[in-house]
Amino acid sequence: MKLPQKTFNDLSKNYLKLEKKHGANDYHPIPVVLQKGEGVFLWDVNGKKYYDFLSAYSAVNQGHCHPDLVNIIKNQSETLTLTSRAFHNDKLGDYMEFATKLFGFDKLLPMNTGAEGVETSIKLSRKWGYLKKKVDENLAKIVVCNNNFHGRTTTVISFSTDPGSKDFFGPHTPGFIHIPYGEISALENEFKKDKNIVAFLVEPIQGEAGVNVPEPEYLKKVRSLCSEYNVLMIADEIQTGLGRTGSLLASCGNCTCESSCEQQPTYVRPDILILGKALSGGTYPISAVLCDSEIMEVIQPGQHGSTFGGNPLASSIAKKALEIIIDEKLSQNARVLGKIFRSEMNKYIKTSKIVKLIRGKGLLNAIVINDTKDSKTAWNICLKLKHNGLLAKPTHGNIIRFAPPLVITEEQIYDCISIIISTLKEFE
Repeated sequence: MKLPQKTFNDLSKNYLKLEKKHGANDYHPIPVVLQKGEGVFLWDVNGKKYYDFLSAYSAVNQGHCHPDLVNIIKNQSETLTLTSRAFHNDKLGDYMEFATKLFGFDKLLPMNTGAEGVETSIKLSRKWGYLKKKVDENLAKIVVCNNNFHGRTTTVISFSTDPGSKDFFGPHTPGFIHIPYGEISALENEFKKDKNIVAFLVEPIQGEAGVNVPEPEYLKKVRSLCSEYNVLMIADEIQTGLGRTGSLLASCGNCTCESSCEQQPTYVRPDILILGKALSGGTYPISAVLCDSEIMEVIQPGQHGSTFGGNPLASSIAKKALEIIIDEKLSQNARVLGKIFRSEMNKYIKTSKIVKLIRGKGLLNAIVINDTKDSKTAWNICLKLKHNGLLAKPTHGNIIRFAPPLVITEEQIYDCISIIISTLKEFE
C-alpha cells in the first residue's frame, strides 16, 4: 500500500530542523509538530486537528488544558510558586491531607518526576529494611520484573531488562533480583531463598512493555506473599493510576468508584504507592510516594527531598487534578468506554490478518501487530493514523498503545474506533 507523503510546510520543517540541530537524539517522535490542545484533541502548527490517543503516556487523563487546572495555575502562579522545603507554605499540608485520606495512607512525600518517585521508594524500602526488618548491612535487595519500565535514572536503568536502556551506562547499581512478570511462584522462590529482600517493585499493568495485564488474582497473591515474608509491596501506579484502568488505582483498595467496579475483586493495598503523570493533569511535573508512618518515619531531615517537591504551585495543581478525576467520574468513564473499545476491536480482529490481539483495562489498551518486532509495520500504521486524524505511537516494535484522555465521550470513542479500523484495513 502507498503511505501518505510528508506534507510539512516550511514552519513545520523549521521546528524539526531546530530540534535535530540543537537537541539530543533521545526520542524518535511521530513527525508532527503540535501547537494546541483541548480535551481529547490536539492541533498541529498547520491547524490540522487530531484525536490524542497517547495522552502524554497517560499524564493527560483529565484532558488537555482542563479549564479548572488552567485557572489554578493562573491564580497560584500570580501568588506564590516556590519556597523550597526550607519553609512551609499554605498549600502543601492541604494537598497532603486530601491525598492521604483519598488513598488511605498516613503520609505523602512529594517529588517531581515519576522516576524520582521510584528512587524515593527504593530509598525508603532499603532503609526500612535495615532499621525495621534488620536485614544485613548494605545487602538489601529489591525484586523487580522482567520488561519493567520505572524510569531512566542511573539506578532505575540498572534493573531494566531493555538493552537499549542500560548498555554502555554502567557500572550498574547492584541490589536487584529479576523475575518473570506475572509468575507468582518465581516471586515466592526468591522470597524463600534470600532473607535480605526488602521489597517487590511492580507495575499493576506493564504499560511501556505493551500493556501486559497479569492474571486477575496476581496482585492479590503478591500482597499475600509480601505480608507472609515481611517484604514491602511497592506499586508503581505512575501510568496505571488515577482513573486510567477504570478505577482510581489499579492496585490500592480504597477505590472511589461505585461498588460494581470490574477490578474490585483483585484490589489490594500496597505498602508503598508511587503516583505521577496524571497527578499533574499534564501541566507540571508532580509525583508522590505514599505509605504509612511505620515506613515513612525512617526518612529524617536532610536524608531525602527536592527543591521543587511540594511547592505551592504543584500542591495546588495536584489536589485539583485529583478532584477532577473524582468529580467528573473519569474512572467510571474509562471503565465503560474501555469495554466498548475492546469489544469493537475484537470484532474486527476476528477476521484480521494484521492484528493478533488487543489487551488492556479501562482506557489503557494495546494491539499487537502481526509482524516481527524489528519490522516497520506498526510505525507505518501510526503514520497512517496520523494522516487520518489520530495520534498514537508504537512500543516494543510491533505493539501500538491506545490511551486517550479519560474525558473522551462515547461518540468520540466510536469515531476513533472507526478511524483505527479503517486505517488497519489499508494494511490487510
